[in-house]
Amino acid sequence: MNIYDLWFASVKVSNKIKNNILKKFKGTKNIYIHSIYNNDSIFLDSGYSKIYDELKKSWNEGRLKDLMEYSLEEGIETVNCCEKNYPYKLKNYDDSPAILFYKGDIDILNNLSIAIVGARDCSLYGKNAALLIGREISANNLNIISGMARGIDSCAHRAAIENDGYTCAVLGSGIDVVYPRENRGLYEDILKKGCVISEFIPKTKPYPYNFPMRNRIISGLSDVVIVIEAGDKSGALITAGCALEQGKDVMAVPGSIFSPKSKGANNLIREGAYVFTCMEDLFQMLPVEYTKEKCVKDHRLNAEEEKICKIIGHIPIHIDEICRVTDIDIKRLYELLFELQLKGEIICLQGNYYAKIEDNQDIIK
Repeated sequence: MNIYDLWFASVKVSNKIKNNILKKFKGTKNIYIHSIYNNDSIFLDSGYSKIYDELKKSWNEGRLKDLMEYSLEEGIETVNCCEKNYPYKLKNYDDSPAILFYKGDIDILNNLSIAIVGARDCSLYGKNAALLIGREISANNLNIISGMARGIDSCAHRAAIENDGYTCAVLGSGIDVVYPRENRGLYEDILKKGCVISEFIPKTKPYPYNFPMRNRIISGLSDVVIVIEAGDKSGALITAGCALEQGKDVMAVPGSIFSPKSKGANNLIREGAYVFTCMEDLFQMLPVEYTKEKCVKDHRLNAEEEKICKIIGHIPIHIDEICRVTDIDIKRLYELLFELQLKGEIICLQGNYYAKIEDNQDIIK
């Protein structure tokens, strides 16, 4: 963290212009020396008088010192695009953040990374898909990138955390502003092994227009973007669009044709996105092999789980029927069904239907 990065991040010019200036001067301190400290005419000579005015306008030493002191207390770090630990994948794009604020381990972001994004108001099907896919990705030592929003994003992060994987949350607010508030615990858990990043100055509120901007970072950091449940106006579709513009591969998990939550994801498939039907679909696009054995923790079933498995076959069965036949309390039943999904025994389908998983068709094939 340094005061020059804070200053340059607050300058109101485009990231493309900022990145060009940084590459020319090789650091924010050098920019300060030429524009504020020495007050020379290098910017005026280049015909960049408006940029020069913005640089001077943003240098408020008192405010910047207060913000720097606050940032240091909060454990916030900065990195600019000229530094070695700036994520190299983002260096490929002109509009990448000139300055990134981060907490946690940013270096691992250079490893193979998969973005998982989708609906905030997701269904049980979407939640389970995110958890199961996220579990397998983490168990195979790949990073998970997402936006820490409600729904699919949170499930993806949680899957990484619970399987000792690395995950990075890209925020649409200042890095010190947890949004939504109920994700405070998730935020803290991510920082134990992963990373949280933002291009926005600390204390920045989660304004709606921030989120489309942060989506290009999610896709930029990733090697593949997976969309799980997205309505026709979902922000996940913006992330998919950014990925395509960046030359990244996009996958979509197919959903029910009757669910509005799946309309956007299904449209992506119709328009040419890769279809995600099993883990091999993903790993065929990556320079690593998928190892299912890494993900098998403990397939032993207890008496209640065995009772449930006996009545769930290849033909989907509704949870109400499972509850009636097993006579298990509905709250406990949901817990058991979820455990069986994590063990790869069953899968949840749209509308609270469950079916037995066959080795040749399940998503963790």
